[in-house]
Amino acid sequence: MQAAAAHDLSPRTSVMDHRVGKYLSFHVGPEEFAIGVLGVREIMGMQDVTAVPHTPVYVKGIINLRGKVVPVIDLRLKFGMPATEYTARTCIVVVDVPGDGASVLMGVIVDAVSEVVNIMSGEIENAPDFGEGVSIPYLIGIAKSKGKVKLLLDIEKVLTTSELTDLGKLVN
Repeated sequence: MQAAAAHDLSPRTSVMDHRVGKYLSFHVGPEEFAIGVLGVREIMGMQDVTAVPHTPVYVKGIINLRGKVVPVIDLRLKFGMPATEYTARTCIVVVDVPGDGASVLMGVIVDAVSEVVNIMSGEIENAPDFGEGVSIPYLIGIAKSKGKVKLLLDIEKVLTTSELTDLGKLVN
């Protein structure tokens, strides 16, 4: 009986969790989110964003980043939170998002950047099931790190493929 138990590996120990690694954590409203640092290209303070007509409300517009046109979205608005005044802590996190055929640089407005944190397997839980009709494909897990809960985002899925295509057209 004991020999069989020794060979019984739980899924947690037998499979490497792809969510383990370094994350940039930031605040949007009262919540703390985190995205993998490998996709982060730059963190900058707020700057003037040129509005583009006929875009969704969460698309704030475009910025010029060293000669590249980068679309900027406000995560507060994308997640259905109320708009708020930008402060000295408000940042634009520039991320590289793989798209159809080529990646797209995108700016994401967050209320404040917290830190880079290394999240281990034992700190990550699967996102809970919110029931039928509620789909949150961009939430890849929940991390409990340093006594706080962080919502782990797959930045590639925060925007749908059609939204990414539309943003890609903005820069071309």
